[in-house]
Amino acid sequence: MHALSPRIPLHHAFEIYAQVHRDEAATVALFSGFLADHPQCFERALEHGHFTGSAWLVSADGQRVLLTHHRKLRRWLQPGGHADGDPDLARVALREAQEESGLTRLALDGEDIFDLDRHRIPARGVEPEHWHYDVRYVVRAGPDENFAVSAESLALAWRPVIGVVADAEADESVRRMAVKWLRRAASSER
Repeated sequence: MHALSPRIPLHHAFEIYAQVHRDEAATVALFSGFLADHPQCFERALEHGHFTGSAWLVSADGQRVLLTHHRKLRRWLQPGGHADGDPDLARVALREAQEESGLTRLALDGEDIFDLDRHRIPARGVEPEHWHYDVRYVVRAGPDENFAVSAESLALAWRPVIGVVADAEADESVRRMAVKWLRRAASSER
């Protein structure tokens, strides 16, 4: 079996994302290059960077998003985490959303990548500063929205998506996803 084989589905997903988000060609090229150049890209042992999977976790009606006040980074972000060897980043995003929210009836809302974001993680303890190549998917909550705060979070909160867009204090990538989500909702209503 060819060494690239477990990475081929993600490579194809990047191609699809590039067709939809032509304005993000440089980001897609960065992610595709990292995927091609680093066979260990799904392992956090790759110290200078690795893939992570995150969830844009929306309410059943799509009007709100669940954000976590990240314990280590001290910022309000989407749930997500390390791939730990799993090349199926959609599965990683779903797993992380369940673990970090305590919600049980979550489902991927399509299989396409929703957003890409490369961000630097500061050094902490023996872990050096490194890059997260974060691949984000839409995950939708079921009717029960009663979350449970995990050890990875200081707090969780459902926020109106439209409020996230207007929040100048919100993380730039979270605001970008909120804008994408509202555009997607508007285009589906036409």
